[in-house]
Formats: sequence, C-alpha cells, structure tokens
Amino acid sequence: MTKMEWHKLLTTERHGHKALSKDEFGRSHFHKDHDRIVFSGAFRKLGGKTQVHPLAKYDHIHNRLIHSMEVGSVGRSLGIRVAEEIKNDLPEWIAPDDLGIIVQAACLAHDIGNPPFGHAGEYAIQDWFKRPDNSAYLSGLTDLQKLDLQQFEGNAQGFRILSQVEYHLNNGGLRLTYPTLGASLKYPWPASESGKKGKFSCFQSEHRILQELANKLGLVALEGNKFARHPLSYLMEASDDICYALIDLEDAVELQIIEFAEVRDIFQAIQGTQSLNFEDSLNVSSGRQLSALRSATIGCIVDAVVETFVKHMDEILSGTFKGDLISACPDTIREGIKRAKNLAINKVFMDVQKTETEIGAYAVLSTLLETYIGAGFEFHQKRDRSALTYRTKRVFDLMGGEAPTDNMSQYEIYQRMVDTIAGMTDNYASYLARQISAPS
Repeated sequence: MTKMEWHKLLTTERHGHKALSKDEFGRSHFHKDHDRIVFSGAFRKLGGKTQVHPLAKYDHIHNRLIHSMEVGSVGRSLGIRVAEEIKNDLPEWIAPDDLGIIVQAACLAHDIGNPPFGHAGEYAIQDWFKRPDNSAYLSGLTDLQKLDLQQFEGNAQGFRILSQVEYHLNNGGLRLTYPTLGASLKYPWPASESGKKGKFSCFQSEHRILQELANKLGLVALEGNKFARHPLSYLMEASDDICYALIDLEDAVELQIIEFAEVRDIFQAIQGTQSLNFEDSLNVSSGRQLSALRSATIGCIVDAVVETFVKHMDEILSGTFKGDLISACPDTIREGIKRAKNLAINKVFMDVQKTETEIGAYAVLSTLLETYIGAGFEFHQKRDRSALTYRTKRVFDLMGGEAPTDNMSQYEIYQRMVDTIAGMTDNYASYLARQISAPS
C-alpha cells in the first residue's frame, strides 16, 4: 500500500521559487508563510466579509477575519499537540512549533477565497452563470471552463489567490511552501470531480499547480483526477468545524436569535458536566459564562481530535481515511458538534434578517456580474480597446492594473473579472452595485 511520507509532506520548497535550504535563521520557512498571508491584501479584506450574519448591526459580531484568526489559534494548538505525539515519525528539521505554524497558516487562509456575503455570494455567482439568459456569455468556453464558473467555489478561489493572484500575479502568488499550500486544500481535485456536494479546490487554471504540488508532497493519487489530502488539512478542517459550530452560536445569542440556555446545554454535554464552574453564576452575565464554557469545550474537543488523528494516522497517510476527524471522535464530541450545527441550521440560518440580507446579496452580485462579465465579453469579442463602449472603458478604468490584458483568453478574462468581484467586501460590493444601478 502506498503511503505518504512526512519528509516529503514537510518539504521546505516553495511554489514559484527556487528550492531553499532547510536551515534558516530567525523565522522558519513556515513562519514566513504565516506572515505572507497575514500581510496580504486578500487576508485584510476578510475583515469586511460575512461570517454568518451579513451586515450585522453590532460591530463586534464575527466577520471572516476574526473567524479565521480564531480558527488559526485552534489549528496551532492542534498542530503542536499532534507533533508532540508523533515526533519520532517527523523529519529532523521539524519541531512541534513548525507543524503548529503550518496548520495555523492554512487556517488563516482557509476562507481567503470567499466572495462577499459568504456562502450566499457563492450561490449567487453560481446561479448567475447558470441562468439561460446569460448562456451567450459562455459560448466559446470549454465544458470544464463553464463548470468552474457555474460551480464557483470559494475553496478553489482561495487556492487561486494563494498560488496565482496575490502578490506575484501568475508567477507563484504568495509563493508559499508546498506544505502550507497542501494543508489549505480540503478538496484536492477539480470541479469535474466535485460530486453531489459540489466541493472542489482547484479551477482548470490551477490544475497544473495542483499536480505539481501533489508531486512535490507525494500525495497519494486517487480515482479520476483526485489526490488524497495532505494530513495536516484534516487538522485545519477540524479547527474550522470547532469554531463555526461553537463560536458562531455565541453571535446568535448576542443577536438574540437563540437562547443562552440552548447553547449552554450543548457545551456542557460535550464536556460531560453540568457544572458552570462559577461560584455565583447568578451574578455573572450570560456572555461571560458562555465565553468560559466555550473555552473549556474547545479544550475537550482538541484533546479528542489529537487522539483521533494519531489513532487514524496510518489511514490518513495511505489516503484511505474517510470523512473528517470530528466524525471519528468519541460520541460525546461528535454528537455535541452535530447538535450545535443543527441548532444553527434550524434557527440561526433561518433568521428573517439574515434571509432578507442574503436575498439582497443576489441582487448585488447579479448587478456586478452583469457589468463586469458584460465588459469582459465585449473586450473578448472586439479585442480593440479603442472600440469598446464608454461603459466598458470605465469598468476597465475602475479595475486599473487588474483589468484584462490583450493576450488573455476568454476564460482568463472572465476569471480576472470574477477575481475582482470575489475580492470585494460586503459593504463595497453593495455600494458599487448601487452606484452602477443609480448613482447617488
């Protein structure tokens, strides 16, 4: 049975850059990955993007940036703890902190490709390209290229940003190490392999990079065009699951969508205790109680995830592990997370204000796509900037140095337009759509 090997999975080689020595003074290669992500414009824009509650009236409700930082904090703990457990299997150049920072960096980047308005934005982009009245825009594209647009995925957009778009455009992107890139991929395959859930992490434009990454890391090849996941991606995924299942419920309590007692009961069930650990809980606000409960609950789940990873490491390295780490945890953990997600689905996601805003998000993104893709389609047809309509010229002026260039194919032109829209914050997307529709 073919197994992935840690010495390849933890190479210090970078995408888009010459091979580097494993020895490094000061920051390690993986710490540099972390810093490149943190200082990137794409990461900074997450501060203006929806986590669960679009355009919430309280400014301390989670956005994608805060969520990503919290996921990164949990991920670092998981990486360090796992490294301490399997240290005898790791290469000599790897310390526990290295695994921690790789997972943390991957966690910080896990939502970097999300468009405005979260998953509602993803669905809006997909639906716009599927609409029969927009089919003319897709003439000339291959079936696989059409699929990338009609099944637009924030995960694939994130891989594109990290490996192509941010900083070194079409020349390595952020030039991260292969382990960090690999750990950031939940679905290392293209849209053609996305299955019923429609999940994938690679557009056609980055397929060659995915194959290169798989070769450098020694990822196990699966059926079709799929590769087994980098083992550390399971820790990134678990960190995300923990945070959005538990912490997002705190926001719902703050917004008075659900009751404190509902969330308290879930947290206590995961911990296996009925004690609040407060001398006088009647004089402690529900918010403070919930914060303390959440901290202890995350600690319990981290312990279980580390134990589960080590237990299933052989399956993970051979590419035969099915599902995710949370699902393989003990019943109290698995059922507790399931209860938290069900509470979110049945009450939080059905909140009237959230629904109203997401309907509005469709209108915003439809306006932007009609404008930008329409301009890209005209440019592709005419291939003469002097012959473009005034409106299209102004769209290109607005894009500045990010506007399509003469040597781009139709698919590449559309990708550049979608890059621009997906990179917008919720507020800017809303503002621009209003200006396009009726300037104020």
